[in-house]
Amino acid sequence: MGEAHQAYFRQKLIDWKASIVRDVDGTREQLREGPIREPDATDRASSETDWSIELRRRDRQRKLVAKIDAALGRLDNGEFGYCVVTGEPISLARLDARPIATMTVEAQERHERNERLTRDE
Repeated sequence: MGEAHQAYFRQKLIDWKASIVRDVDGTREQLREGPIREPDATDRASSETDWSIELRRRDRQRKLVAKIDAALGRLDNGEFGYCVVTGEPISLARLDARPIATMTVEAQERHERNERLTRDE
């Protein structure tokens, strides 16, 4: 992978992370505004469910930020764009679609198949 591709993916990852951090900061501000004050029990339950879903989404995003940081680390040490299983290059199309990818499509499919097999046992 050339320097231009590396710069492209680095910027894509940095922009993605910044977007997530902005969203998380917005959620934090909403939480600071105080507890849910719905007068009706049904409305309160609905609001609490909405917040629960939002907080789960934020937790997934927190994990995604860790994956973005790991991808930036791989860029720094020259391992970005190579499959951790096979060592083969990951296609640019896959990296463009999912810049945190650590496996080729084929290796990922094998991994997911094996996970299903062990889960079903």
